[in-house]
Amino acid sequence: MKSDSSKFSSLSRRVPTAVAGAVIILGGTYLSMWSYFVIFLLITAFTQLEFYKLARLDDMLPLKYWGTLIGLSFFAFTFLVEADIIPMKYFLFVFPLLASVFLVKLYKKDEKPFTHVAFTYLGIIYVAIPFSLLNVIVFSTGEYSHQIVIGTMLIIWASDTGAYFSGIIFGKKKLFERISPKKTWEGSAGGGLVALAMAWGVSTFFHDLRLGQWFAAAALIVITGTYGDLVESLFKRSIEIKDSGSSIPGHGGFLDRFDSLLLASPFIVVFIKIF
Repeated sequence: MKSDSSKFSSLSRRVPTAVAGAVIILGGTYLSMWSYFVIFLLITAFTQLEFYKLARLDDMLPLKYWGTLIGLSFFAFTFLVEADIIPMKYFLFVFPLLASVFLVKLYKKDEKPFTHVAFTYLGIIYVAIPFSLLNVIVFSTGEYSHQIVIGTMLIIWASDTGAYFSGIIFGKKKLFERISPKKTWEGSAGGGLVALAMAWGVSTFFHDLRLGQWFAAAALIVITGTYGDLVESLFKRSIEIKDSGSSIPGHGGFLDRFDSLLLASPFIVVFIKIF
């Protein structure tokens, strides 16, 4: 059995990186819509490039840079439309870009062109579209507001932190052993409780959502975020790797850090827009 010191040995690397990342993301989102745009555009690029890099480890040949460019275009057009800088009709440009994947593949010698086209599109669907939906969230009040995105990030991080410590201290019953052997029901429960506590704390400062809505959003984030983590674990397991990368010291890669958000953001958008 591991000692307590060995269980928490990675914290010396994880904490400084987590604090620095949080300051950049939260500070940029709070500062202005353009600093938010630049930060999340870069995160989208690094995460999508990382996805394509991992796909190549499994002998897939997606259009790494062209697919990322399309993903960034998706993010940029969504932002500009939501910010009311350009009319919605210009968003239609993303569809010829999507169709261009087939045209590019026609000029490449490839034994499995449609499989690799599919993985190019998967990078856009899995990474770029969820990040693009954050633009719908930040402009959901009719003008730029940092509150819901910052609140969502804080709840996700609270859930992850609560699950991490609860799992280490109390974890016994496996949550989904076939996909992620380290995850436990006790860890998930602890993460959920900490996320609800964070939702209450966020509601005292941010009023774009009412307290009940923050609690509902937290519940959605905990459930979908957990599944997002499992989906990414399934992807890594399929190509037999532990971390998606080493870009973020102590945290693996960008997919490792934003996997919860990728699955949570579509549900949060629907919740905000419909309910």
